[in-house]
Amino acid sequence: MKQFFNKVWFLWLLLVFVWNFGWPEVRPIYDVIVAILLSIFIYKLNKK
Repeated sequence: MKQFFNKVWFLWLLLVFVWNFGWPEVRPIYDVIVAILLSIFIYKLNKK
């Protein structure tokens, strides 16, 4: 389970980096919203 957690956490981190560096001009509130949505996505992926 620990190895899966590391893969899932790395996927979340990678997606956050893609968002932040792919669209640097967006407002900070959208960064928060996307981070929350990605967390929900990763949580659901982790439950499978």
